[in-house]
Amino acid sequence: MNVKLIVGLGNPGSKYAKTRHNIGFMVVDVLAKELGLKFATSKNYRSDFAKTAAIELIKPQTFMNNSGTAVRAIIKNKNISPDNILVVLDDIDMALGKLRYRTEGSSGGHKGLQSIIEALGTDQFPRLKIGIERPPVGIEPDQYVTQKFTAEQVNEIRTVIPAAVEIIKNQFLN
Repeated sequence: MNVKLIVGLGNPGSKYAKTRHNIGFMVVDVLAKELGLKFATSKNYRSDFAKTAAIELIKPQTFMNNSGTAVRAIIKNKNISPDNILVVLDDIDMALGKLRYRTEGSSGGHKGLQSIIEALGTDQFPRLKIGIERPPVGIEPDQYVTQKFTAEQVNEIRTVIPAAVEIIKNQFLN
């Protein structure tokens, strides 16, 4: 049986919980809850992980821009091909709440995704991008992505996360 690896991107620590950059963590948290799984920490894999016989969920604890380090540590010890790895991440260039599932492609400037592309040596793996929209004028993107969602945005995100989980179940896990 081929194991499927689902990588939710984000930054570790309570300081970054519920921030825009951590939407990948939020999605895999909901998926884990639906599957009745709890996360444990693996120092070897530099990640929090939860798994069944067929699915492994990870939240790299390496900070966003070094996510590839955690993914490389896992695939080095397991025989998981890139087409069985799904990366769930934020996308600043998409409207808030828009979802886009792709089976391959460039990083689009996302440093966490670029780190994984470099670690795998290919961009031929699935990814689910979740729009967080561009920052308002005067706020730098690096600052914006590490801020919490506004109250209005939280309402949108509450409906988007379950929709993202459904896409994962219907398009990646089927």
